[in-house]
Amino acid sequence: MRIIPAIDIIDGKCVRLTKGDYNTKKIYNESPLEVAKEFEAAGIEYLHVVDLDGAKASEIINYKVLEQIASKTNLKIDFGGGLKSDKDLEIAFNSGANQITGGSIAVKNSTIFESWIEKFGAQKIILGADFYPDNSGGKIATNGWQEESSLELIPFIADYHKKGIQYVICTDISKDGMLQGPSFDIYKEVLSEVKDLKLIASGGISTFDELPKLAENGCEGVIIGKAIYENKISLKQLENFILNK
Repeated sequence: MRIIPAIDIIDGKCVRLTKGDYNTKKIYNESPLEVAKEFEAAGIEYLHVVDLDGAKASEIINYKVLEQIASKTNLKIDFGGGLKSDKDLEIAFNSGANQITGGSIAVKNSTIFESWIEKFGAQKIILGADFYPDNSGGKIATNGWQEESSLELIPFIADYHKKGIQYVICTDISKDGMLQGPSFDIYKEVLSEVKDLKLIASGGISTFDELPKLAENGCEGVIIGKAIYENKISLKQLENFILNK
């Protein structure tokens, strides 16, 4: 299972939100590059970068930060937040993104999102499946989690999997930034319903012990944010996990 730390960016700074609420912004470091270098020094190879300004503006904003991290580290970066057009994707890839994540666009304009899978290849495009849990499993949310759609989580993922999507970042919004543990049961259910999916767990990671459990469940990767910044999981623990895989 790949370990993928998260860097969320507002005004060029490394921040975290709680449940996607911009009013809960907490700045952890003025320099995302400095943070990225610390991750790389711990043997981490992957990075999840979210342009929160871009998510609000519905276009790429913090591509200079992406460019800086990509040019000064060897981290493989997946980048998301407000990507809505071919031009946004070209900027992201030209700035050094290895993959991009599309969430709202996959809900609101499936034609464009499907054209990206076709044009850039399934290896380069990640489906962002951000959801609020409910009795049916979950409802997909869009626009920086400000809006809830009527789409159900598992059919939404299954439909795009049929269209070629391999990688899915599955985020339980109710758990994001809460440090209360991830949605093990939902990830298990998704993986039992949609075979051969590269599911990346996101939201709620709070202790190191949750990581082997997610790996056992079949998750291909895990995104860790606040747990690192609040020292609930140390970089040394992550380094050991990577070495002992």
